[in-house]
Amino acid sequence: MQPTPGRSLTDVFFSSKEGRVNRDRDHVIFGKERHDIGRPHDWGYPIRGIVKGDMLYLRNFEPARWPAGNPETGYLNTDGSPTKTEILNLRHDATRSGYWKESFGKRPAEEMFDVRKDPGCLNNLAGNPEYQATLVELKAQLFDELKQQEDPRMFGKGHIFDEYTYAQDNMRGFYERYMGGEKMNAGWVNKSDFYGPQPEKP
Repeated sequence: MQPTPGRSLTDVFFSSKEGRVNRDRDHVIFGKERHDIGRPHDWGYPIRGIVKGDMLYLRNFEPARWPAGNPETGYLNTDGSPTKTEILNLRHDATRSGYWKESFGKRPAEEMFDVRKDPGCLNNLAGNPEYQATLVELKAQLFDELKQQEDPRMFGKGHIFDEYTYAQDNMRGFYERYMGGEKMNAGWVNKSDFYGPQPEKP
């Protein structure tokens, strides 16, 4: 394996100072590709993001996909629970469907939140003109650092992540097999989570 590029945090942990101890540690970059099954072709939901100061910027590379997994296959990125069941039941309630949309609906390509003022990240500032300069700055830093790390998403080669074979043999092709009528074991969600054979509208 490649040696870890990580740097020790002990200078922060053992410091008696308050606030930002190490000025070089002023942001965090993160990413996600595939968390679970249930989308066509076993595809994931690729995200890259940066947190700096009070701001969180997210880039969703495939906004046409369902973030928590497809409705037809039970939103498999989210385990079954009474809370999930209640939120899914609200999707057809015109007065309260916003809860479903925020939890399971499709996301725009760009999102930005002030995590201090909006810790729940419900108010997307990406389209707000007052925050455009901040968005441009955060996006540029994120993409520049990802290019330095040779992230395939930065070079038009993100498809490589979708082409990796899913590790668990008996779950490969879950979406296609389920939609074809095969009984699939998805014991981490409730049977009521599955919406049915037809995709749900965004």
